[in-house]
Amino acid sequence: MTSPPRCLRRLLISVAVLPLAVLSAGHAFADEKPLWELGIGMSALSFPDYRGSDESNLYAIPFPYVVYRGTFLKADKDGVRGALFDSDRIELNVSVGASVPVKSADNRAREGMPDLQPTVEVGPALELNLWRSDDRRFKLDLRLPVRAAVTVMGGVDGAGWVFSPRLTLDVADFAGLSGWNLGMLAGPMYGSKRSHDYFYSVAPRYATPDRPSYDADAGYAGSQFLMSVSKRYPKYWLGAFVRWDSLNGAVFADSPLVKSENYFAAGVAFAWVLWESSTLVEAVE
Repeated sequence: MTSPPRCLRRLLISVAVLPLAVLSAGHAFADEKPLWELGIGMSALSFPDYRGSDESNLYAIPFPYVVYRGTFLKADKDGVRGALFDSDRIELNVSVGASVPVKSADNRAREGMPDLQPTVEVGPALELNLWRSDDRRFKLDLRLPVRAAVTVMGGVDGAGWVFSPRLTLDVADFAGLSGWNLGMLAGPMYGSKRSHDYFYSVAPRYATPDRPSYDADAGYAGSQFLMSVSKRYPKYWLGAFVRWDSLNGAVFADSPLVKSENYFAAGVAFAWVLWESSTLVEAVE
């Protein structure tokens, strides 16, 4: 099976991981912000081949730094999204995500199996503001994204759906550090049978003495906690994140492809802000 081109691998890794790395990068606590900001950055990331893998990779990935605060289209800490409905407390967005490709020849658990092709996820995300402080420094939200996944190499094919409700807390100037933003999120994850089949099932023809055949079910897919910090300087931006995943209790936890039920992922990023608009917009969220 053909391996994805390196440029596509890097692009999908950026789509999948950098929205986590810059969780608080675009959060707007000031009264006014530029309508758009453009730049280029570099990230260093460490994360497993897939959730449950005991093999990780280090990536040095360039990425575009894009922040747009339009009325309908937004590109910020949550990725690229279109605001279908917006109010003071409720927001309905179109959100996207991705999973990275994995070459099975480079992963001991999947050796001899088909490569994991990259997927793109698209779906609605309802966001409810549960609480915010009077000075807008603290903001607690409930996010309810539901995404359908499709593979994007060798033809488009459905790869199931995922649902990941999560509580998010954004804090501006945390610990008294001016300009530094803290973002935290936590919540369970759920997936369809087709989604879990794609990552965790083992067809009989790929079974070995050490890797018995396995048929994954739909349901609970573990939980995730992420914390990030970032600061926007006049001409550049800094960010870092650490993520903890637990597959304890997941419906596929006994799959022979699950080699680790608990693991960390982390990354740092730096971006130069090269252009920004002179138009200012109200940006208190």
